[in-house]
Amino acid sequence: MTIRGKAGAAMILALGLAACSTPHTARERIVKSDGPRCADRTVQIYFEAFSAEVTKEGRAVIAAAADDSRPCKVASVDVLGLSDSIGGDASSNLELSKRRAQSVTAALAAAGLPAGEFKLSAAGEAGAVTSSGKARPLRRRVDVVLHLAPG
Repeated sequence: MTIRGKAGAAMILALGLAACSTPHTARERIVKSDGPRCADRTVQIYFEAFSAEVTKEGRAVIAAAADDSRPCKVASVDVLGLSDSIGGDASSNLELSKRRAQSVTAALAAAGLPAGEFKLSAAGEAGAVTSSGKARPLRRRVDVVLHLAPG
């Protein structure tokens, strides 16, 4: 190796070592945080048609939401049951929405969220159709809003 080659190699090595010793590398800025982000979060739990049973996927979403909110204070939890406008009359769809909200509430409590903070409501099929009268898909769900504050 020539002197020029050795000098170039030494320079590259020195630059590499200098980059490694920088106190605020890009990785540290990404990994470092100012603590938990306790902002309101909304999750949606979907159901099979005509069912109020929380699915395996729904339980996983609830568990993840509960885990994410643990560093925070849960001020309240809004649980809104919804249903399609297809399949039953308005009163049976409202009843299904209520059962869905209750199922999700039980799953939220089982996941460790404070049950005393739940606010349940149900809309049934209200709003499940467009202004032209067409059925709006995927209203088979419960919307959950976690109102979080720094713990």
